[in-house]
Amino acid sequence: MVRGEGVAVADSTVSELLNELAGLEDPKMRAVNERHGDDHGVNLSALRRIAKRLKKQHALARELWASDDTAAMLLGILICRPKDFEKNELDRMLPEAHAPKVQDWLVNYVVKKSAYVEELRIVWFHDHRPNVASAGWALTTDRVVKKSDGLDLHAILDEIEANMKDAPERLQWAMNTCLAQIGIAHPEHRDRAISIGERLEVLKDYPTPPNCTSPYAPLWIAELVRRQHT
Repeated sequence: MVRGEGVAVADSTVSELLNELAGLEDPKMRAVNERHGDDHGVNLSALRRIAKRLKKQHALARELWASDDTAAMLLGILICRPKDFEKNELDRMLPEAHAPKVQDWLVNYVVKKSAYVEELRIVWFHDHRPNVASAGWALTTDRVVKKSDGLDLHAILDEIEANMKDAPERLQWAMNTCLAQIGIAHPEHRDRAISIGERLEVLKDYPTPPNCTSPYAPLWIAELVRRQHT
């Protein structure tokens, strides 16, 4: 991402924030986060307090993103103005979101608020890079739940059935989430969604704490549908 956006942001300001974030590092939290692919140990509540203090500063947000530091990138997302990003800039940013949490926040807090969300969804959905494609699937899932008109759910289920089993982890999770949400939100596709989940057995043995819903699609669908009727 280009630095500065034509607005001077002193390096010392970014440096001070990087030092502040480094001072909040908790080795135990980093160890937990790293198990999920997120290379930082900053408490997210503390991160949000810094963002509240800084308020919206889009130029500074760009500088923090350019630091390539995971905690700083997350902070940048919190203080940016989503509608100030152009389509091509968001398209460049997504592959730079190397940590899952950064990608998740970029998609949910920025891209979903952009005027280019549908254009980017289509482009990313068909991208050959798994991490980029996973963002396309996440945006597709959002449409499955909120605004499915125009989506070919039969074709999406075909794609899941053909490719989810052997997909890389982040993409597999995104496809599995889409499968479950189709089954939950669209009763006419529920039986097929459950059948695909049962046949592929993706995340069937995923360790799930008590009182939490399993990510295994057949169980996930059954539990959420049960809650809808209680």
